[in-house]
Amino acid sequence: MKRIFFLLQWIMFISIGGYAQVIVPLWDIKDLPNYQKSNDKEVIPPKDITFIMKVQTPTLEIYLPSKQSSNGKGILIIPGGGYGGVAYDWEGTDVAKWCNSMGLSAFVLKYRMPQAASVKVGHKAPIQDAQRAMRYIRSRADEFYIDKDQLGVIGFSAGGHLASTLGTHQEIYYDDNDAIDKEDFHPNFMMLIYPVITMEKGVTHMGSRNNLIGKNPSEEMIKKFSNELQISDTTPPTFLLHSGDDKAVPVENSIRFYQALLKAKRVADMHIYPAGGHGFGLGKSNKDAPDWREIAEDWLNRK
Repeated sequence: MKRIFFLLQWIMFISIGGYAQVIVPLWDIKDLPNYQKSNDKEVIPPKDITFIMKVQTPTLEIYLPSKQSSNGKGILIIPGGGYGGVAYDWEGTDVAKWCNSMGLSAFVLKYRMPQAASVKVGHKAPIQDAQRAMRYIRSRADEFYIDKDQLGVIGFSAGGHLASTLGTHQEIYYDDNDAIDKEDFHPNFMMLIYPVITMEKGVTHMGSRNNLIGKNPSEEMIKKFSNELQISDTTPPTFLLHSGDDKAVPVENSIRFYQALLKAKRVADMHIYPAGGHGFGLGKSNKDAPDWREIAEDWLNRK
């Protein structure tokens, strides 16, 4: 059954020539970890952006440049949404198109939410999906025109927290299931855009904290998911970007992570803009938002 499931994915992929985007599930539903049956259905409320709530089936949407344009790098894109949903186009597919323009193969993650009725243990679901996504991409690296050692992650807001969890936690959050799970899940570089980093009150984004670890978390859980405390000598090179007037996710989140990276003698590049607020995506949302793509492209070219 597994063979048929992934064969169908492969047929769907090659049938479009590998150049257009295609969406693939990360698991066969019977193998989905941390799952229980529920009446939940995915919801996309009316908004200016595509915001997906109550995610039931974690997926990757694959965006590939032409083979001739590929630079051998890949990037997993994790949109934000306060661990209550996924800002799918604003911080996902729009970013993928930009990445393709630079020659990167891009993969947009639609991940499960901790509070979903179909999830058994809330805090595990997002990182399970992110770890599986990295392994899935590496398992098909040749098909996606990438070098396994040139696969990074970019995350926005709460997606930045999930990206930093992927890059700092050593724990494997689900049992190996198939050949895909023999691959490494760690990113080779991280790009964290106005990220939630810490779970400490007064600094964190409380909505993200409440959704991920609950309203009355233990001190152990607070420390475990305060990712400035999880940096080690394996944490990859990191690009950080934030605005000083961010009222939703204080800039101290990025500053703490940057300082912890320096203390651990890890490679870090941080850019703080005086204005821009929160949730500015690629920087075109308003006249005060930073257009940060040029400095990010320069950083990526040096990876």
